[in-house]
Amino acid sequence: MTPKYLQVEKDGEIVLITINRPEKLNALNLEVMNEFISILDNLEKDSSKVIIITGAGQKAFSAGADIEYMSKIGSSEAEKYALKGHEVLNKIEKLEKPVIAAINGYALGGGCELGLACDIRFASPNAQLGQPEVTIGICPGWGGTQRLLRIIGPARAKDLIFTGRKIGAEEALVMGLVNKIIPNENLISESKAYAKNIIKNSSFAVGISKMLVNKGMDANLDTGLKLEIYSWSLCFSSKEREERMRAFVEKNN
Repeated sequence: MTPKYLQVEKDGEIVLITINRPEKLNALNLEVMNEFISILDNLEKDSSKVIIITGAGQKAFSAGADIEYMSKIGSSEAEKYALKGHEVLNKIEKLEKPVIAAINGYALGGGCELGLACDIRFASPNAQLGQPEVTIGICPGWGGTQRLLRIIGPARAKDLIFTGRKIGAEEALVMGLVNKIIPNENLISESKAYAKNIIKNSSFAVGISKMLVNKGMDANLDTGLKLEIYSWSLCFSSKEREERMRAFVEKNN
């Protein structure tokens, strides 16, 4: 079935997913999230190597969850909505392929949390990021309280969450919340160029490395190092590793 709200474009081994609800600032309603789940399930199995996520239009990456919907529901429905959000973002985080967020405007609430679940975040100069949930009487509910502190540290995470303030691209860069600021007109092309730098490497090794970094954030150092040793040795069972090492030796002899 053709997605209604998500545009999927393939450029070789790169997949660009565009949230296409510009009239709603690309807010993430249940339909959008269900489309994400379906698309991500397919991407787990296909030949693509890097995923880029962005928003349609010039104003927003994603302004977050559907507040109009949330204003009409109670605790039970809210829990189901949160579970759906977590399902989408956990899939992005655990996908073996690297995922780049091309943040082209507002990334607020659930939109910021979507960016946090990605591996690399590039922002346009007009980007604004934040977790403003407390201003409408709730806490972040799609991983914001957990991923944000792991990326920028607890003190800065508390600052953004407690105040609900929005920050611009420059402050986000200083905080380490985004990796780079790119002019809006070049955001997708430079994201694709960056993706090609990843693609030229071993996709198996990149996937293993992504898993190790993600697991390492939740493990003590000793456990993380043991997992690294196991994973490093596992790479030696890869035929691609054998071919790449042979080519390297032949080139340098």
